[in-house]
Amino acid sequence: MKIAICGSIAFSKEILETQKILEAKGFVVIVPKDILKYAEGEVSHEDKWAKIEGDVFKEYFEEIKKCDAVLVINKDKNNIENYIGGNSLIEMAFAHILNKKIFLLNPIPKINYTDEIEAMKPIILNGDLDKI
Repeated sequence: MKIAICGSIAFSKEILETQKILEAKGFVVIVPKDILKYAEGEVSHEDKWAKIEGDVFKEYFEEIKKCDAVLVINKDKNNIENYIGGNSLIEMAFAHILNKKIFLLNPIPKINYTDEIEAMKPIILNGDLDKI
């Protein structure tokens, strides 16, 4: 199975760790292009101009198209339990439209767009990657 990992850049270290775990289990794993720069502290926040110039949404959409599923790393952030931000929501929608499986590492957060997340019928792993 080929999986694209999604999640806040604040979770970059967790995304890379999850990539290693899944690859050790035999999965092919795709992560955002510059994730290592964030994990190593070279870049501290996402820049909207870099997203525009790099056409980040279209680029990751193309990667998601080649995958069987997406895995959203949703951990606590900004005082929100199991946070899913705007970028991850967009990537989940891409996967949903493409009929890909959507896995959430943790339960669905209680946020303004909880209903939209629930409507995509993600598979909740409750922190257990063996459930993939």
